Amino acid sequence: MNLSQITPPIALNPLDGRYRRQTAALVDYFSDAALNRERMRVEVEWMIFLAEGNAGKALVPGVEPLADEEKTYLRRIPEDFGAEGIKEHADIEAVTHHDVKAVEYYLDARLDSAETALGHTTQLTRLKPLVHFACTSEDINNLSYARCIKNGVADVWMPLFERLISNLDDAAHKFAGTPLLSLTHGQPATPTTLGKELAVYVYRLRRQHKHLENQEYLGKLNGATGTFGAHTVAVPGVDWIVASRTFVTERMGLDWNPLTTQIESHDWQAELYSTLSHTNRILHNLAVDVWMYISRGIFAQTPVKGATGSSTMPHKVNPIRFENAEANFELSCSLLDSLSATLVESRWQRDLTDSTTQRNVGTAIGYSVLALDNLLGGLGSIHPNNRTISEELDHNWEVLGEPIQTAMRAAALAGVQGMDNPYERVKELMRGHSISHKDVEDFIATLGLPESMAKTLASLTPDTYTGVAEKLVDFD
Repeated sequence: MNLSQITPPIALNPLDGRYRRQTAALVDYFSDAALNRERMRVEVEWMIFLAEGNAGKALVPGVEPLADEEKTYLRRIPEDFGAEGIKEHADIEAVTHHDVKAVEYYLDARLDSAETALGHTTQLTRLKPLVHFACTSEDINNLSYARCIKNGVADVWMPLFERLISNLDDAAHKFAGTPLLSLTHGQPATPTTLGKELAVYVYRLRRQHKHLENQEYLGKLNGATGTFGAHTVAVPGVDWIVASRTFVTERMGLDWNPLTTQIESHDWQAELYSTLSHTNRILHNLAVDVWMYISRGIFAQTPVKGATGSSTMPHKVNPIRFENAEANFELSCSLLDSLSATLVESRWQRDLTDSTTQRNVGTAIGYSVLALDNLLGGLGSIHPNNRTISEELDHNWEVLGEPIQTAMRAAALAGVQGMDNPYERVKELMRGHSISHKDVEDFIATLGLPESMAKTLASLTPDTYTGVAEKLVDFD
């Protein structure tokens, strides 16, 4: 059996196969069909803009302002672009070998049938020359891609990201006072709280969220090499610079780029993908940390009924959601980094390297969406193992060496005698030894510290030595 001949076709990419449920929403923004639909929207809005002009006077002579039903008819073309339309466009492209030209011919056919659809005569039947007027393909493409990417990030990726931040923030506040043994370099260190460690990630992620909220999405409409050459020759009486800026900002909802070659320079895309990649890496760090907390017993997992952890070891509950998130964040970063590096270069006024590259934007974001979905699922299936947390702290009294030697330094500065070499003395007692509560109490008693300081140190335990960690959660 030749699998490539099976219908419906078997997906090659796991995002469209095994993981389609998690990533299907992206099809409305990043598929070829979605791109062609957006191209139609741009073409139609450009026609309407040219016909409406300023104060209802068409920019192009011979064109009358469109009636409301004519504008509605035009705007329905991309909205009705479904299975039949996709096939029709593909059939046209098979002849033109040019996807944007196929969009133009597709719209021409709809103009030919406008009178039949509306039930009366309309100027739409003679407006085929207005389709793609003074445009190069990249005028349409850059606006379409920008709108697809902007809306795809806002509608699909961002809600998952914001949900994750919100869930982490809730957990940070819930466990703000839960003491936790820190490990620096993998070794026991100054205790913290579980909530504070989660809040660190909330703070980091919210910074990236701000960057994404302020992200520019640039667009241009200025002709074959960015000079408005055809515009000014065909209709010299129009301020095409103002018209372009108005169309891009007001009709397309994008930021206007006044200076380009044939293509919009894609710098904004590189900036966006860099921020998304950076965010992925922070989330990757979170997935790894939680995986290690699970391994250490700090977090316990809630088993999924009926799920198999191991084909041979029935007892296992594997942290697969975090491992899946790791791998897919890595794949997303690889693609996003490649897009950032390659899209900002183009030979002189135009080459086609960006054309095929941009078709992979959805895949890059898709792997991030899949990773976010898994990370959310993983975080929702764990809870602190308080017994393990307490046992770790109780077995590591040596972490109190830090406050003891620091208190000795403060006492020395205050003029207390016998506080020489505090670091070395604590190091001799605690480094490489198993230290008990009694060992710490006895050591403090021999130091000759002021009574109030000695009492404060004697009252410390590994699970109370957390500084102001609980308060720091409020800064996330």
